[in-house]
Parts: sequence; structure tokens; C-alpha cells
Amino acid sequence: MSVQTMCNLDPHDAEAIAAQANASAALGCDIFRLTVPDVEAAKTLGEVKKLTLVPLVADIHFDYLCALAALENGADALRLNPGNIGSMDRVQAVARAAKSKGVPIRIGVNMGSLQKDLAEKVRAGGSSPAEALCESALRQLAVLEGEGFRDVVISAKASGVADTLAAYRLLAERTDCPLHLGVTEAGTFLPGTVRSSVALGVLLSEGIGDTLRVSLTDRPEREVRVGAEILRSLGLRAAGPSITSCPTCGRTKVDLMSVATEVEEALERLYAERLAKGEAGGFPHVAVMGCAVNGPGEAKGADVALCGGDGDFVLYVKGEPVGRVAGSDAAREVVKHVVSL
Repeated sequence: MSVQTMCNLDPHDAEAIAAQANASAALGCDIFRLTVPDVEAAKTLGEVKKLTLVPLVADIHFDYLCALAALENGADALRLNPGNIGSMDRVQAVARAAKSKGVPIRIGVNMGSLQKDLAEKVRAGGSSPAEALCESALRQLAVLEGEGFRDVVISAKASGVADTLAAYRLLAERTDCPLHLGVTEAGTFLPGTVRSSVALGVLLSEGIGDTLRVSLTDRPEREVRVGAEILRSLGLRAAGPSITSCPTCGRTKVDLMSVATEVEEALERLYAERLAKGEAGGFPHVAVMGCAVNGPGEAKGADVALCGGDGDFVLYVKGEPVGRVAGSDAAREVVKHVVSL
């Protein structure tokens, strides 16, 4: 199961794009998409290819020449809607070029890109959004299959959870093509994370989906973190940093929120370093607790734990207390012991 994100930088700045792709890969991104609005951007994609190992998807709208140029410059996949790149001969040209290079095409439809007759059908109440999305995607699939092109991935995204669930369930019934999951225009970090987690979690638990993107009004790196965490929570990706932390209460006498966040970020950096070296494997369970009510009990089950006291923390390793640490030293001490395990 693969996590995808999309570049949000100038499509002509190869060094910046590659840096973002590599930073995303370090956090668990498997596929990196970038917009190709013109032929110059396709050439930039070729430069990015030299600076990153992450597979690159060229996002194409309207101009089939951009798709052809992206293929010539080494795109690993195309994302397009065959219906918006013009006449059939243009669709044929893209399909033939992609087939000759062994490059897959993702058909991407959403409520904003429905064909006019389908959009009108939804407005008139003659079709549900999910039915329209599914029909639109299958129409586009038929166009490519008519050209003998079958290396296809489909996405059919809505901005609401219920429509997203319904659309992908219909697609899973009606085609055996791989499906790319996502809630489009999901929103800013908190609501977007919640909507995406609910929709994608349900679909994945039903065995639906092959790749995903958590679409947030935020940095691509944050999208990757959420997507990877969704997969971890369902056992669909090797466990990374596993952190248990309490919600705090009136008994808490340490700055638990800051310390827990600092520990989490430090462990994610360590995990990224291990990934880059091919050494990720399993990862110790860390607990960051605020007081003596639940803290010691959680510490017994964690590999490394911090239990808040009166202004500082008791540090546990493998269930045994090994000393006290100040909040300012807590993250460093946790990482030191995690590395030694």
C-alpha cells in the first residue's frame, strides 16, 4: 500500500521540488506527484529525476503535449482525465506513448470534473454523486481500453466522506483496476485529517484501495505523516515510532504537550534516518505520561517511558526506572535509549 503526496512549489524549480520530494520520502512517501502545466515544466521533471529516487507522477490537464513531453522526460506515471485533453487522436497519442514506455496512467475524476451530462444528472436528482463519479471514471477507462491500454489506476474523489465511500465501493464492484484513494479538497490540517482518516480507514479495512493521498491545505510532508499513520494504525505498513501519551489533566505538573511533541518529532527524525539507510525494521514503543496515576502502568508496557512528576520526569527502560530527567533533556534521553535497544 503506497502513500502519495503532491508538490506545491513552482513547477519550474527543479532543486526545490527534489528537496521536497526527498523530504517527503524520508517520512514515508512512496510516490510524488507534480503538476506539469507546460512543456518547460516537463523538462523540469527530467531534472528532478536526476535528484531523487522517488517515482514521479506528472499531473496533466488539457494539453496532451505536456503528457508527451513528460513521458519523454522520464515520468514514472501520468495522472490525467482523458476527457479533458481534447480529441480522440490526442488521447490515442498519449496512450500509445505511455504504452511504448511501460508507463501507467491514473484516471483522476472528481465532482468538479464531471462531464456535463453527468453533472446535470446529479443536479436533477437522477444520479447520486457516487454513481456519477463511478460512471465518469469507467467512461474514461473505456476510452483507454479502446486503445488497448490497460495499465490504469483509477481515482474518483469527493469532498465528503459518505460520497467518497459510496464511489469507491461502486468502483470496487465494477472494475478490477487498482484504486487510488482520497478525499479531495479535504480541508486544513485538523478537519482534513479527520475526514481523510475516517473515509480511508473504512475503505482500507474493507480491502479497497492500492494507493492513497491525504489531501490537506498544508505542507506535503504533513500529508505524508497522516497517510503513513493511517496505514500503520491498520497494520498495513511496518510500525514506525509508536508513542503513547496521555491527554493531561489537573494532576499534571510538567509541560507534557511540549515534551510529547518534541519526543515524537525526534523519533520521526530517527526513523527517517533509518529508512534512508534501509535500517527501519521494528521500532520501540515509547510512552510519555503526565502523572503517577496511569504513568507507571504504561511505563511497564513500553520499551522507553517518561512519567511526569513534580516538574520533571522519571525515565523508564524496559519497565524499570533508571533515573529522573528534566523536560528540556527528555527527548534527547529517550532517543539515546531507543538507539541503544
